[in-house]
Amino acid sequence: MIRLAIVLDPFALLRESRRGKEPDPVACTHLAALAGADQITIHLRSDRRHIQDRDLELLRQTAPIPLNLRISTHSDMVTIACEKKPDLTTLVPERQEEVAVGSGLDAVLHQDSIRRATLGLAESGLAVNLLVEPEIEQLKAATRAGCGGVEIYTGRFGRALDARTRENELSRIGEAARAGRVLELRVTAGGGLSFEDAAAVARIEEIETIHVGHSLAARAALVGLDRAIRDLKNLMEAARRRNS
Repeated sequence: MIRLAIVLDPFALLRESRRGKEPDPVACTHLAALAGADQITIHLRSDRRHIQDRDLELLRQTAPIPLNLRISTHSDMVTIACEKKPDLTTLVPERQEEVAVGSGLDAVLHQDSIRRATLGLAESGLAVNLLVEPEIEQLKAATRAGCGGVEIYTGRFGRALDARTRENELSRIGEAARAGRVLELRVTAGGGLSFEDAAAVARIEEIETIHVGHSLAARAALVGLDRAIRDLKNLMEAARRRNS
């Protein structure tokens, strides 16, 4: 069974564009759960450009489905995660100039900071994933740093402009997912996926959960959140069944 995680950042970004109250990520979460979403994912950034502390607080109190909190390895963010205790914490890179996370966190280059963050989170009883590029060495480094799982970054696949590149990138994701399973890691995937992309990734049996944000928010603007989630979940499940 493939699980769908709804990334709430695009909804919060729309709200913050007017400094208003809508759309409320908390309300989105309850609608998403009713439509069949399996998890929600939020990224609490240092500049609070979309998700706010208020959102995290209320979601931790009321979310009817598991909460995955994406954070940087900065000590302030680790402290917040330890206090709020999400169901899952995912360590990700964070750059001021980016619109959204644009790559995995280099687990080889940043081994020390990842290990410190992971240790602090683990001491509070938190499960830790690491957003990584689909490279076996990155998965091995995540294991050495103490992470119990990975989120394979799929952005390069999502941005691919021709069939050959898409095929190559999807193959890399599949190889990384299989390596992750051998390393006994939780294996999830996400980053820049359209509905079609998510269905393609869902055919990789080793991947447990797929994270989708922008394309879901865009579809929801046209057909409504409930319909968008149900359509995406159906696409992913049909793709997984065809591959089994």
